[in-house]
Amino acid sequence: MLASFRRLSKSTVGSIIMVLFVVAILASFAMGDIANLRSGSFGMNGSTLAKVGSQQISDRDQSRGMERRLGEVRQQNPEADYTTIAGDFEGILSSLIDQHTLQAFADKFGFSLSERLIGAEIANIPGARGLDGKFSEQAYRSFLAQQRMSDQEVRQLIRASMLQRMLLTPVASNARVPVGFATPYASMLLESRQGDVAIVPVTLFRAGLNPTDADLQQFYAANRNRYMVPEQRVLRFARIGPEQVAGVTAADQEIAAYYSANQATYGAKEIRVISQAVVPDRNAADAIAARARGGASFVAATAPAGLSPSDISVGPQTRGEFASLAGDAVAAAAFSAQSGAVVGPIQSDLGWHVVKVDSVRREGGKPLGAAHGEIAAKLTADKRKEALADLVTKVEDAVAGGSNYVEAAGQAKLAITETPLITASGAARDDPGFHFPVELTPALKSGFDLTQDDDPVVEALGKEAGYVFVAPARIVAAAPAQLASIRARVTEDWINQQASERARAVATAIAAKAARNVPLATAVAEAGISLPPARQIAARRLDLAQLGDKVPAAIRMLFTLGAGKSRMVADPQQRGFSIVKVNRIIPGNAMTQPVLIASVQSEFQQAISEEYAREFQAAMRETVGVRRNESAITASKKRISGS
Repeated sequence: MLASFRRLSKSTVGSIIMVLFVVAILASFAMGDIANLRSGSFGMNGSTLAKVGSQQISDRDQSRGMERRLGEVRQQNPEADYTTIAGDFEGILSSLIDQHTLQAFADKFGFSLSERLIGAEIANIPGARGLDGKFSEQAYRSFLAQQRMSDQEVRQLIRASMLQRMLLTPVASNARVPVGFATPYASMLLESRQGDVAIVPVTLFRAGLNPTDADLQQFYAANRNRYMVPEQRVLRFARIGPEQVAGVTAADQEIAAYYSANQATYGAKEIRVISQAVVPDRNAADAIAARARGGASFVAATAPAGLSPSDISVGPQTRGEFASLAGDAVAAAAFSAQSGAVVGPIQSDLGWHVVKVDSVRREGGKPLGAAHGEIAAKLTADKRKEALADLVTKVEDAVAGGSNYVEAAGQAKLAITETPLITASGAARDDPGFHFPVELTPALKSGFDLTQDDDPVVEALGKEAGYVFVAPARIVAAAPAQLASIRARVTEDWINQQASERARAVATAIAAKAARNVPLATAVAEAGISLPPARQIAARRLDLAQLGDKVPAAIRMLFTLGAGKSRMVADPQQRGFSIVKVNRIIPGNAMTQPVLIASVQSEFQQAISEEYAREFQAAMRETVGVRRNESAITASKKRISGS
């Protein structure tokens, strides 16, 4: 709705706030209108795309942002690659600039966020919670792996989101739009128009177009960037996984030692049924012990001390259970005595204890033979995990010691495989049947981040998948595809361009006649080619608002021109040209439409809030100082998307 007002008035308004969701509760934002940012490198190095205050935005930051965006797009379009999201490059860079602007502004004026506040936000991430619904470090690590983000990046995004709420939300809140301001715009929405439109399709002009070799060469030379192939690489991979340590097993001596050291788990439990008298006086305790040892039942022996059977009955106890009840000294004595023995008196913090061991039995437990398989599996898994870590360390130490990729892999006896030439999405242009292994996806990004002179790296693949040793073996810079390999495509593009030029010439002639008040139907009939007849069109401005970005070009032009005016407009999808003539404009009146006026007020309120936020954001950029390194930005865009 509001977009139609802006088109009508032709006012210059910055792009709307763009919110890039990384995960459900993590948000960062980018506000457009960056024309006031000063261009030039200003001494920044080649990997720095922009500088915000003292903070730098690197090519790696932008690459990771594009990577996350590609992951989002692939949820809807699994075949998407970096060329698919090339148009998002500037928006993601703007988002990074504004995130750093918020942080730099907050730092400059002392708006600090404690790590405790940020930690609380992390604890509220659904993916960071365990099965009990509480924060789990393991779940959080899995969440980071799934999102391909580091803890530092998550904290930075949360910090930006919180600063946005603290700094921008108060500025943008509670914007007010008077009824008198909204009413004229509501009336514009009710305006209706009538006119004529003539269509000149490009397809009518394709016949007879056959380019020569010279035509194709000239067209290709003039449009080389249209056929740009993104950077391609041959990547080397060497897996470091369970197969490398399959021969590591637990020895029988290790199994026996583990069994002996874990008797609390595998040994039988001794259960004793116990009766106990606890009195404050040593003499009374001696008397109870004497009567019990003299043949009296323990109930009878304790009765003179005023204790009932319920006072003395403890029941079945393990040593640990009885120690927590009576203390370690009493439990030690009770569990050292024979069945039927009377123990004590023994003093504890509770008083003087006299204990009767009523019976002894043993429960549960596993002999070594029964526990052997279970222990062997655990020890083998632990040893293989340790051996895998040792193998990774061996590879990394070899690289640190100066070994190249092949040498380091050879020392660890790793099998090396190479991909064909692939793009950053893992697709091979010369081998459509090639499919990059899904399980190696984490290494694909690393393989394209490394330069030819960087050391190879080891990347973790997943919880059970192990690791992969990766390095680029060959790098082919982004460049236009060879004409021979895309001749059919270039031929089709040449034909389309020539047909479009012919169609434009015919449409221009029709538009010129219509401008001289020649009826549109007459101008079409005199075009010299059989065209679809002119037809009438009509619409309300409100219809445009409801269609949003899907308004046909001809209808949009109908609401751009004055009464009696005509103009040619190209089809956005390059299917042809339309000549539109406005015959009648019927003004709208919103005075009887209070609901529409209220709706316009609400629309403008949101827009004004955004405008306040944009202005404040621009002021923050000016305050902290933002500089763009245009040469580095162009190189980064070319490297990532090949555009």
